[in-house]
Amino acid sequence: MFKKGFDNDAYLRMQSEHIRERISKFGGKLYLEFGGKLFDDYHASRVLPGFQPDSKIRMLSQLKEDVEIVLVINAGDIEKNKVRGDLGITYDMDVLRLIDAFRGYGLYVGSVVLTRFDGQKSAIAYQKKLEALGIRVYRHYPIQGYPGNLQLIISEDGFGKNDYIETTHSLVVVTAPGPGSGKMAVCLSQLYQENMHGVKAGYAKFETFPIWNLPLQHPVNLAYEAATADLNDVNMIDPYHLEAYGKTTVNYNRDVEVFPVLNAMFQRIYGESPYKSPTDMGVNMAGLSIVDDEATRAAANQEIIRRYYTALCDLRKGTGTQQIVDKIELLMEKTNISIADRPVVAAAKQKAELTSAPAAAIELPDGRIVTGKTTSLLGPCSAMLLNALKTLGGIDDSVDIISPEVIEPIQHLKVAHLGNHNPRLHTDEILIALTISATTDNNAEIAMQQLSKLKDCEVHSSVILSTVDEKTFHKLGVNVTCEPQYQTKKLFHH
Repeated sequence: MFKKGFDNDAYLRMQSEHIRERISKFGGKLYLEFGGKLFDDYHASRVLPGFQPDSKIRMLSQLKEDVEIVLVINAGDIEKNKVRGDLGITYDMDVLRLIDAFRGYGLYVGSVVLTRFDGQKSAIAYQKKLEALGIRVYRHYPIQGYPGNLQLIISEDGFGKNDYIETTHSLVVVTAPGPGSGKMAVCLSQLYQENMHGVKAGYAKFETFPIWNLPLQHPVNLAYEAATADLNDVNMIDPYHLEAYGKTTVNYNRDVEVFPVLNAMFQRIYGESPYKSPTDMGVNMAGLSIVDDEATRAAANQEIIRRYYTALCDLRKGTGTQQIVDKIELLMEKTNISIADRPVVAAAKQKAELTSAPAAAIELPDGRIVTGKTTSLLGPCSAMLLNALKTLGGIDDSVDIISPEVIEPIQHLKVAHLGNHNPRLHTDEILIALTISATTDNNAEIAMQQLSKLKDCEVHSSVILSTVDEKTFHKLGVNVTCEPQYQTKKLFHH
């Protein structure tokens, strides 16, 4: 059941004001390293109920007269065709997607930076492609001993060797398709270059998680650890902030470990460091926008369980490790939760046992749980989806809102002409069939009107879902988990 725990409007207001203050602190120019997802931060919206997935980009839109975007991509990632896991596209293609998305919000994209450029042929070809599209491209090079060799880094043969990125706005947002792209190095290089050009500029970091003013073991912060279990990120008390101010704040291991080096870099560039701790560098106001701590704790606990099931399924698919599963199990112990705290799990497994076939269950907004079983016409998720819409619309379970005469021709098309072996309709196909039926059937129309009510509902499947069903639920805003087993014993699954 959805319960609001986060004031999104207050967040947007406070966040933009805080960034303006940080710009003025540095004399009118700020390089802001932007971590996490800008357009589609669904993790934040799940653990902070009320947070809108596009909140960050909306916040930047409020500052758009002052904003310039610099996109960063590691040349090695271009060479390796590195893929963004959640979207299934390569990092170089995602840069183009991001540029289009930023422009769609009226934001100015100034340039793209190729980091760790070492003559990679694919990076050179990519630069030519971008320049042909009218996009400015700069190159930053590997620095031996980075980040420890400060004498080389802060010199003409270190940061001084990089291309100087010409920027024209007071807030330069440095972002990337994913982690390991080199955002921080680009910011620091620009601070050095700007200083050499007589321009006073500052640096700050915008990471939503971990939330610095929540307790270390708060479920929201532990959910971040679960989400980054593959990166081995660990939340920890910021020792530098505690020493400087006597206040306990939360950061994560990589920022704490690199802070002494960053501090020394600031001192060499500015003559003194503007920050006393990693927490000082941040500009995140999310923790101050929580209006119901109990709701956020409950939502974060559910996210940890979902991450656990994702890790189990990744392990089954051969794309994950036992180490990730073990780490999330430990987080579940810390928060005193188990899979029993996710009601749809037991419901789906029970239905599967009763029918001796794959099954699925959904928890509706009012807490009711509806299940679906495998039939000759429908897969379990499609059956569950129809049952949920009928329940929400007050339609009797015995009523067929889609006639078999509509379903059977679709099955024939799938098997006889499109080469599918499974005649059962997936969720996207059943929704199309429902749309067709709604033109002539009042009950089908009533069912269609319930679709928006599925947002934020919880679903569990007794088997690993097809990519089609996963994408359909994602578009509907439904949170899905699966048992780590396939529907068949085949070796190839698609």
